[in-house]
Amino acid sequence: MITTIYNEETISKEINTKWAGKTVHFAKETDSTNEWCKRMSKENAEHGTLAVAEFQSAGKGRLGRKWTAPEGSSVMMSILLKPEFEAQYASMLTLVMGLSVAQAVCELGVEVSIKWPNDVVVSHKKICGILTEMGVQDGKIREVVIGVGLNVNLKEIQDELKDKATSLYLETGKTYDRNRLIGLVMEKFEINYEKFVQTCDLSMMLDDYNMLLANKSQPVRVLDKISPYEGVALEIDKDGALLVRVQSGEIRKVCSGEVSVRGLYSYI
Repeated sequence: MITTIYNEETISKEINTKWAGKTVHFAKETDSTNEWCKRMSKENAEHGTLAVAEFQSAGKGRLGRKWTAPEGSSVMMSILLKPEFEAQYASMLTLVMGLSVAQAVCELGVEVSIKWPNDVVVSHKKICGILTEMGVQDGKIREVVIGVGLNVNLKEIQDELKDKATSLYLETGKTYDRNRLIGLVMEKFEINYEKFVQTCDLSMMLDDYNMLLANKSQPVRVLDKISPYEGVALEIDKDGALLVRVQSGEIRKVCSGEVSVRGLYSYI
């Protein structure tokens, strides 16, 4: 029986980590969990503080897209980080979280992959969006906030997204305990983050990530604003760039945040 209770207490019970999500704040409704974490950062909330909401009135995804979901259907959460490394490395944390979410979903027995850089996909459709934001003060990182929106028990996808998005429920017919899923994501993220800070790159996670890479060996179109091109995606490198072999045989590095990659024949 899946518990329908979802609050600070039920989430905390499922988190067995040293610091990631050790402190949980829950709200039935907030503007956005990312904004909430930024406010808590100003109040000196500790590294690893987790904000979870059932509903966001101003949730957003990449490129400012609005993110909303019906009650009981999704995980909407953000983790507050206080890294000591240089600001230039922070963008890679989006890939670290993407890998962590994918690994957590794998633990539930669902076949999952990652569309580079950080879209977690099931059956070639997106189930998770991740938004990373950084605050800088005097040239140093003040905080990094990573927001996760995960379609768990969503029973319907709006028409315009049906070819691109899905949920765990729609793909498996099963209902999942969101408390447990949050616990799994925090467990995986803590392990991966601790690997990341040792090298400030993805070298210790490369095999894990590339094994789940949905774009691997797939024909892709790189949507470069100046000169888009096509090729075959190979894998990511330690800096999180996607390596693409073009027709001439040259291997190009595609950096996340600069351009988008689309499958030639589908979303992936």
